[in-house]
Amino acid sequence: MSLEMRIADLESRLAFQDDTIQALNDVLIAQQRVVDRMQLQLAALARRQEELLSQFGSVEDEAPPPHY
Repeated sequence: MSLEMRIADLESRLAFQDDTIQALNDVLIAQQRVVDRMQLQLAALARRQEELLSQFGSVEDEAPPPHY
């Protein structure tokens, strides 16, 4: 195998690797955006749950029904 063919092969591999790395990076960025949005939603739900518990009292504070 000549030196020119080896260099051409390496350049081709490098180009494919660059494309693959960019594609993986794009997917990673999209997933991080989803994770960030889900964390915000989870925090909002936790705050809402705390609000509801403070408005209605916790379930543990209620006495058990008489048949227990």
